[in-house]
Amino acid sequence: MDALIGPLRWIHIFAGALALVVAPGAMLTVKGGRAHRRWGKIHFWLMAVVGLTAVVLGLWRPVTFLILVAVFSCYAAFTGYRVLGRKRPDRGDRPARGPEPESAVVLGAIGVALAGRDLWRFTRPPHDPRHWWFHHMTGLLTSYVPAVTAFSAVNFTFLPTTVRWLWPTLIGTVGIVGWVRYYRTRFARRLLAASGS
Repeated sequence: MDALIGPLRWIHIFAGALALVVAPGAMLTVKGGRAHRRWGKIHFWLMAVVGLTAVVLGLWRPVTFLILVAVFSCYAAFTGYRVLGRKRPDRGDRPARGPEPESAVVLGAIGVALAGRDLWRFTRPPHDPRHWWFHHMTGLLTSYVPAVTAFSAVNFTFLPTTVRWLWPTLIGTVGIVGWVRYYRTRFARRLLAASGS
């Protein structure tokens, strides 16, 4: 098993670094366009590799937080990607060293909130016809936050431990909320313009 851990770690690092580089390609290209779909799929599969390798590495030398971050990140990417198959709102869903304790609490609380939100949507599908858009966007953008967190925690050792674990969550949350508001406003203006003509 030890002989496999070294290559697995390199696969994990390579896939994570590539996911960090590829994700902005999906974020900054025209939504729904060929480039957006291509970069988004590549990011999704890279995150799947990151998550699977992180779970194996986390179980090999028990690092609970590595497993939690991997599951959180993969869950966010999976739900963001999966929602594309059910864009209609009337269709329900089918069924190393760790951080400071406060960092684990923050990330754990976010994970519980996201899981609770998905459970709520399972029992009460939203009526907003654009629901799939926002779920897709927030899921995949949210999956990027743990990737940046892992990179920061390993490489930004000049920062205090709590800061290097939590700054991606803070900035990512603000960015995601801002992006969602931007698109809600944009869709509302488009709907107003269409109803006025």
